[in-house]
Amino acid sequence: MSAISTPARTTDLPAAALNFPVLSNDAGWRCQGSLWSTLHEVCELLHIPTPTNSHNEDALFQHVRYKAGQRIHTIGQQFENLYIVNSGFLKTVLIDEYGNEQVLSFPMKADLLGIDAIYTQRHASEAVALSDCDVILIPYKTFSALGRTYAELEQAMFSAMSRELVREQAMISMLSSLSAEAKVARFLTNLGERFGQLGYSNKVFNLRMTRHEIGSYLGLTLETVSRTLSAFNELGLITVDQRQIGIIDPVSLKALRRLPPSKSRIKVSKIVSEKMSEKVSALVSKNLLPQWSPELAGALN
Repeated sequence: MSAISTPARTTDLPAAALNFPVLSNDAGWRCQGSLWSTLHEVCELLHIPTPTNSHNEDALFQHVRYKAGQRIHTIGQQFENLYIVNSGFLKTVLIDEYGNEQVLSFPMKADLLGIDAIYTQRHASEAVALSDCDVILIPYKTFSALGRTYAELEQAMFSAMSRELVREQAMISMLSSLSAEAKVARFLTNLGERFGQLGYSNKVFNLRMTRHEIGSYLGLTLETVSRTLSAFNELGLITVDQRQIGIIDPVSLKALRRLPPSKSRIKVSKIVSEKMSEKVSALVSKNLLPQWSPELAGALN
């Protein structure tokens, strides 16, 4: 395992924040060259209500900046903080004894990290920056103290934690019940929806992760991910320009999210548009599709 890089963080902290680690980008204010966020700003980022009786502006939270490739926390590291992504993209991974990675998630802005360590007090996964990113540190002791003071804050934070767990459980369920095409279609549509929720384009976006990392996340090989993206491009569902994805036919792409594994052969006409069926037929006739999608090709018979 490679050495852990040291993130860019400040040690010159204002007195009011000595016990509260920083944030660093859209939200926050600067003090002595450092960026800090108040409790209200943190709650806004998480889309949870700020405690109505909160006047504690001394509760400041530190921004820490990481370069692409740096680790936010490692497996087995002592649990001290929860982390909120303020900007940038990350991945969380499990690493086996041989150094093989299993990607668990791709956190982005407003996502909460570190909840897997609350029970054991040690991190069970590793978080790595896929791009330059800005992360807010929420010391767990501080969170617990604030929760005792503001019951509604504690409840809102637990709701945010539950949201992350539900997302992970949905991913686990998907891995065992969907075809390769459905997995990739769902990944692209979900990613587009998340970009849209953050105020970015949900039709054109860049993949910060590699094809290999996508495959690890979806339980597919690198080759399957690449072939599926190429086939979607041939079908006119998306455009692919290296890491840039353009969603051209979101209706058909969303329909593909329901395609089951090969042992459950469902007529394509029931799950995709007539236009898409014609394109699939054309690819099958050219012997382009069977090597990519036996279940989709078989559904046309």
